[in-house]
Amino acid sequence: MSTAPKFIIDGLKASIEDKEILKGIHLEMNGGEVHAIMGPNGTGKSTLASALMGHPKYEVTDGAVTLDGEDVLEMGVDERARAGLFLAMQYPSEIPGVTNADFLRSAINARRGEGNEISLIKFIRQMEGKMKELDMNPEFAHRYLNEGFSGGEKKRNEILQMMLLDPKIVILDEIDSGLDIDALKIVAAGVNAMRSENRGFLIITHYQRLLDYIKPDFVHVMMQGRIVKSGGPELAEKLEAEGYDWIKEELGIVDETVGQN
Repeated sequence: MSTAPKFIIDGLKASIEDKEILKGIHLEMNGGEVHAIMGPNGTGKSTLASALMGHPKYEVTDGAVTLDGEDVLEMGVDERARAGLFLAMQYPSEIPGVTNADFLRSAINARRGEGNEISLIKFIRQMEGKMKELDMNPEFAHRYLNEGFSGGEKKRNEILQMMLLDPKIVILDEIDSGLDIDALKIVAAGVNAMRSENRGFLIITHYQRLLDYIKPDFVHVMMQGRIVKSGGPELAEKLEAEGYDWIKEELGIVDETVGQN
């Protein structure tokens, strides 16, 4: 029986080439919750996503991250994925020579473990069903992973991966970037279909428009590598209407940039 996951980021600090980008991130997320992180460019939002997934470019210098009490920072990237973390990337990589279907089935089997692999027939049924939900051409299953895909097609493919892998904690790093309104609605519908008490979402975005379709429970503002303000959906609406200057004035922030997205 599945239980609601608990994901805790406690004082996370991370650097790149000895430059500190994250300066103490605190965030607690439970299954069934959608948290949105917003903020100006260069405040460390995408760095947070990469650090949580173990990108080797970023050195975690302090803090803790746990998923259901397990130490995430002690896990390799593959172990984090098997534990239930999933990152939909802002710029998905192209992998020539590996078909979308082969990649997806291998990823599912790596998550399920040896001796519990998904049958080919079951996989094909699941993949075709989810591709139909996302209005994806069935031919994309046989194309090389992301090769020649448009920006919108890559983003739908990331959501397809999420739907098939069934993770506990989903991190969406600017999934709305480059999407037209129709693609945005389809991607949002895919995310909303996955909302449940057994899954939490951390959505990183610049714009309120995504949050018009994926309603967050909590909104957090990042500046200078920290979360400086939190609230409900109304906070995102105020940011859309008034920008970030009122927060800078309220907190006495002069220059919010830390150098990485």
